[in-house]
Amino acid sequence: MEERTFLLANQAHVFSLMKKNVEHERIAHAYLFEGDTGTGKHQMSLWLAKRLFCLAVKDNDCCNECVNCKRIATNEHPNVQIIEPDGQSIKVDQIRQLQKEFAKKGFEKGRQIFIIRQADTMNVSAANSLLKFLEEPEGEMLAILEVESLGRVLPTIQSRCQIIHFIPLNKKELSKKIQESGISEKTAHLLASLTNSYDKAVEISQNEWFNGAKDVIEKWFLYLNKKDPQAFIYVQKNLLSIAKEKSQQQMILAILLYYFQLERDQMLQHQVSGSRLNANIERILQSQQKLAANVPFQGVAEQLALRILFK
Repeated sequence: MEERTFLLANQAHVFSLMKKNVEHERIAHAYLFEGDTGTGKHQMSLWLAKRLFCLAVKDNDCCNECVNCKRIATNEHPNVQIIEPDGQSIKVDQIRQLQKEFAKKGFEKGRQIFIIRQADTMNVSAANSLLKFLEEPEGEMLAILEVESLGRVLPTIQSRCQIIHFIPLNKKELSKKIQESGISEKTAHLLASLTNSYDKAVEISQNEWFNGAKDVIEKWFLYLNKKDPQAFIYVQKNLLSIAKEKSQQQMILAILLYYFQLERDQMLQHQVSGSRLNANIERILQSQQKLAANVPFQGVAEQLALRILFK
């Protein structure tokens, strides 16, 4: 998807801000783009590089057709360097090599840009080397650091960058992106309800416990929603065996909540009152609070089942 289209749909505020910065020539020498994977950080990096080198700017936007835009899109522009982790991290040798590249003669005229993806994976040596680079930039330079967690970036590096926050994808867009990784539409919708992070969603989808538990929890929902007394027996017979850990217990209630919310939304679409489902959703939320207060899971689940079945 073209960067502009994605950014307008998901990061309109950031896109507008960066366009104004370019238009009024207020480009910082270093940016720190912070947000979950898939929220548009790299699209913003590429758009900014294209816009600054575009040969046919129109309405303060890059053309995506000129030779410079195409070279940036294929990572072939000599003034735009993109650094990605070598294995699990950005290593000091990569930063040193970047410095050597920038020191070489023969670059095309104009600004030099480097984009570091997953910059929060830099080891200490790499971060210190980058810090020196940011403190003593050579010529007209623009640094863009893409990170998921500001907490993993040295405060001294943060202080030398303008920090731009990217909001999480909305549930619809996140679900669509999850499906693009080969996950079914039904499971993608469920995952998008459990996390705002694409990476976390994919991680959950690959979890053996999740893949076994989601069907067990859906069956419990069906019993509860039909007010079938089997729902109470089901807790001890089926749920407890998949609720050994606190995180699993929390996930069980979160998935159950999703199914009840989905049922309510479908009823509302057909102009049917969802008051009964709203009451059940409130009961699940109260159960989550009890679990957080260290009430034993079996008691929480059995009480929830009784409240839904007989009220």
